[in-house]
Amino acid sequence: MPTPRMTMKAIQEVIRLHAAGLSQRQIAQACRLSKGAVGKYLQKAEQASISWPLPPEMDLAKLEALLFPSHRSATVTAPVMPDFAAIHTEMRRKGMTLQLLWEEYVAAHDEQRVYQYSQFCTHYRAWKGRLKRSMRQEHLAGDKLFIDYAGPTVPVIDPGTGEIRQAQIFVAVLGASSYTYCEATWSQSLSDFLGSHVRALRYFGGVPVLLVPDNLKAAVTKASRYEPEINRSYQDLATH
Repeated sequence: MPTPRMTMKAIQEVIRLHAAGLSQRQIAQACRLSKGAVGKYLQKAEQASISWPLPPEMDLAKLEALLFPSHRSATVTAPVMPDFAAIHTEMRRKGMTLQLLWEEYVAAHDEQRVYQYSQFCTHYRAWKGRLKRSMRQEHLAGDKLFIDYAGPTVPVIDPGTGEIRQAQIFVAVLGASSYTYCEATWSQSLSDFLGSHVRALRYFGGVPVLLVPDNLKAAVTKASRYEPEINRSYQDLATH
């Protein structure tokens, strides 16, 4: 059986949100898909007379058979190998993810056999592992906590009104273990930023020797390679 164009759970979620009254634009934002992809799957659902809620006996395999009845392969062929060099370059762009690049890879080979998302990631990481490394950093346990906000925001949908608000994702990572704390806040304001620090340190159960933030406005008032000017409230928190 050929690989589905998107995971069936994702397509099922598109159908569910459409039945809940969300627009295609809202569904695309919530599921991190393109509006065109949402329209494509809703059209296939309409052509197959599929509506929400799905019948209890309809599992993901049966849903796939209804949406993609022509996806049969007479012969087994090897999946198309992705262009990992191009993918590696694209991954440097802000907000880019392997999930989005996998979707583009699948769409580019519409009638060919392609890798599942998990296999796609495994092959990419194996390819990346063969690249020449130019620098290696060594971290001591408990030495540094690296702090930043993730590039993309996360849409939060009010189930009552359908209103979408964008949440900021605070990330704190211990350098030696890569032990990670994440949380969503409505803004990157100083109060949210400091509050996230307090909750992160409580979660870790201790404090590192150094806090290493990116050049966030809530942390660094004036960026400088040699003498950055730290926000006073942030400096007080670090000193405490």
